[in-house]
Amino acid sequence: MLIRLGYDLHFELPAPTVMTTLLHVHPSRCADLRQPDILQVEPFVTTEFFHDLFGNQATRLQLPAGQARLHCRTLIEDPGTVDERDPAAPQIEIAALPPNVLRYLMGSRYCEVDLLSAIALELFGNTRPGWERVEAICSWVHTRVAFSYAAARATRSALDVFTERVGVCRDFQHLAITFCRCLNIPARYAAGYLGDIGVPAAPSPMDFSAWFEVYLGGRWWACDARHNTRRAGRVLMATGLDATDAAITTTFGASTLTHFEVISEEVPNDSMNGSDGLSQPVEGRAFPIPHTASA
Repeated sequence: MLIRLGYDLHFELPAPTVMTTLLHVHPSRCADLRQPDILQVEPFVTTEFFHDLFGNQATRLQLPAGQARLHCRTLIEDPGTVDERDPAAPQIEIAALPPNVLRYLMGSRYCEVDLLSAIALELFGNTRPGWERVEAICSWVHTRVAFSYAAARATRSALDVFTERVGVCRDFQHLAITFCRCLNIPARYAAGYLGDIGVPAAPSPMDFSAWFEVYLGGRWWACDARHNTRRAGRVLMATGLDATDAAITTTFGASTLTHFEVISEEVPNDSMNGSDGLSQPVEGRAFPIPHTASA
């Protein structure tokens, strides 16, 4: 199936500032793009493309004071299948993990492994290591934490989520990630598009979404403690230790987000010809990202 992806972000900047973004499709999905993944910036600015420490496609923008707009429309091909699972996927001993996976056992800004280890062992120590344990963690977080946009707080950590039992999608994932790491299951934060494909439409406006990935049986698997169900149409944009590493935009100075729109929806195959308006000209400068992954 084809999925229309896009965003339209407006900012008010009281002074010139630098912004970094992770607005591009992840290198692992670039081969699936059927139209260019282009960051369009208004007004004209100096832009630098790079790959961050986690291999995400990033940009650095030098924005002037005033109004700034970042937007994109693209099309991606997706198999339309729900998240993969393998109940037989084993938990790998730490001594056998690839060295580059070890970092995902460590504590991080929003995931206090040291403070929640005893609780994780008490809650899940009797579950079977591997897939059963991960599913138990997702189910526990899903049923005991309430979702609330009104309760969103940028400083909320996994320990806060455990104590307050409320949060938004990133908070669900931070707590689940922390529990996994406490039990020696490598887990990383993931951000991207997740439209209402194959499920009833949510009453709230479309947003970027957070989920997490666990390393079992020699590969990464997508998990979602917020929805706790297998979903179709996930399009990865960024991964990291937690939300700090996968922030969609980071502004090094004061800024106000004045408009926010995200699109992730299934479209008919005839959209391949561009007739749905994805290729309409816009003012400003368009910056195509090089679709190559760093080593």
